[in-house]
Amino acid sequence: MSIVEKTILVTGGAGFIGNHVVRRLVNKYPDYKVVNLDALTYAGNLENVKDVADAANYSFVKADITDLEAIRSVFAVYNPDVVIHLAAESHVDRSIEDPLVFVKTNLMGTATMLQVAKESWSESNYDGKLFYHVSTDEVYGSLGEQGFFVEETPYDPRSPYSASKAGSDHLARAWNHTFGLPVIVSNCSNNYGPYQFPEKLLPLFINNIKHVKPLPVYGKGINVRDWLYVEDHARAIDDIMHKGKVGETYNIGGHNEYRNIDLIMLLCKLMDKKLGRPEGTSEGLITYVTDRAGHDMRYAIDATKLKEDLGWEPSLQFEEGLSKTIDWYLDNEEWLESVTSGAYQNYYEKMYGE
Repeated sequence: MSIVEKTILVTGGAGFIGNHVVRRLVNKYPDYKVVNLDALTYAGNLENVKDVADAANYSFVKADITDLEAIRSVFAVYNPDVVIHLAAESHVDRSIEDPLVFVKTNLMGTATMLQVAKESWSESNYDGKLFYHVSTDEVYGSLGEQGFFVEETPYDPRSPYSASKAGSDHLARAWNHTFGLPVIVSNCSNNYGPYQFPEKLLPLFINNIKHVKPLPVYGKGINVRDWLYVEDHARAIDDIMHKGKVGETYNIGGHNEYRNIDLIMLLCKLMDKKLGRPEGTSEGLITYVTDRAGHDMRYAIDATKLKEDLGWEPSLQFEEGLSKTIDWYLDNEEWLESVTSGAYQNYYEKMYGE
């Protein structure tokens, strides 16, 4: 798909993955108009995109994806050619705490975006239009010790979060099948890197180690995840937007499987070295806590299709990416402290008792 002088609407562009996508598009494609739509809830922060805020080809709109009239207005004003739909509630723990918020945002929000795109784009002339729905590998459920998620793996979501994302994937495909809306879906593994809200494992633990606070590990820490550096994910989204085939699904994985406890041990080792502490200091902060309800054992992505069809593969192995990630959080203390205050601190204390 060739895109020249197009308007790209990125939902959730002030969030973790979204800010990397926005920054990449703004800087790499000066002929594109990039519109960042974000509700600026707790995980959305305009500080994340301040380096492109004054770019001539960038605009920001504060709006909620569940607000039908607001989204209609955005389409009327900007007439986007491409929607990259990233806006979502994304933290499993929060979905267990308050599942209805996830149902509303991830299902109704996605349906609203799809419907307005359908209304705004002429059904008889979808040429050059694309609705790109970004999702998660958690929709596939849990793997045993062997095997990988492929694009044809049946859905088996286990948490309110993954169920709401699975439903949003089905909605996107339904609008493609029923109405002919040009839709592509991608499902990615765990992202990590700069600007991630510190309710997620790596920024949470980096911050806790720095301040000598406990590291709460669910269960025995033997759950396995595949880790994808967020800038690699943004590059994959770029490739899929330009070269992906309408109606297709693409799995995006980092080829970096780690048990949680092994990842945490590596993190502790690197943090001790970077902070000049005796080796083993941070490891002593590990505290095992009651396992998360319905905690999936293992996720692992087979990204062969993406490599063979579009030529994408991850650029970083995990230890290199983890070291870069630690350095960013240590170098951006002001950002980290600003987002770990207030509502987040209250949430953390409720969840972990610290």
